[in-house]
Amino acid sequence: MATRMPALFVSHGSPMTAIQPSPARAFLTTCAASLPRPRAILIATAHFESSAPLVSADDRPAMIYDFGGFPKPLFEIQYGAPGAPALAGRAVELLQAAGYPAHPVANRGFDHGTWVPLCLMYPDAEIPVVQISVQPHEGAEHHMKLGRALAPLRDEGVLIVGSGSLTHNLYELSRSGRDVNAPVRDWVRAFTDWIADKVESGCADDIANYRELAPYARENHPRDEHFLPLPFAMGAGSGDRAQRIHASYDYGLLAMDAYQFG
Repeated sequence: MATRMPALFVSHGSPMTAIQPSPARAFLTTCAASLPRPRAILIATAHFESSAPLVSADDRPAMIYDFGGFPKPLFEIQYGAPGAPALAGRAVELLQAAGYPAHPVANRGFDHGTWVPLCLMYPDAEIPVVQISVQPHEGAEHHMKLGRALAPLRDEGVLIVGSGSLTHNLYELSRSGRDVNAPVRDWVRAFTDWIADKVESGCADDIANYRELAPYARENHPRDEHFLPLPFAMGAGSGDRAQRIHASYDYGLLAMDAYQFG
């Protein structure tokens, strides 16, 4: 019988996380050592958006470099993990049974929301990976239910991961410069502290309604897409203890928190 896997939320931050020293990068390079080794990974990435849930079903996913203006070494990274068409089919089956119009999709490569954290967590690239899209127009509660529908995969040896960013205001980031060690803004810290309290207390309703309840929600997330992988992971870990397993900040604006459920 497969070991029941936890569910995770990780902040992938800037693409520079893959190559630039930081507390978050150091965390990602070591965190997998404390987890059971999964037979496969299902990852919801903030950089894969769609109107309905789509699940990648390629045998050998290509690479997507969905950014510009970064150093050449980032464009040379290859993450050669295989896909898992059978797992994609199983995920679609679970989602459709829960009433979601989910479909498999071909020719969907690994975007940096997937390969940045995974190349640090599992650098051997031997574990099959399937990506699932987020639906930004649907909000946090939808993604919590989406994760809950996929929770049975945890009993099948699948590590469910939400990859986003606990805070993500690129406008402010572009104005502030590129000092990765810049002082943390008060409004960023207030938001991350509120989220930590609500997640670790299991307050699912508050997370589902974070845009109305959390301090400085709109300042930290002008759009929802980088937050939604958190309620997705929380839903997949529903009923299990939640723990903040990493907290740090890049550029004074990007909260790089990570959470484990179960």
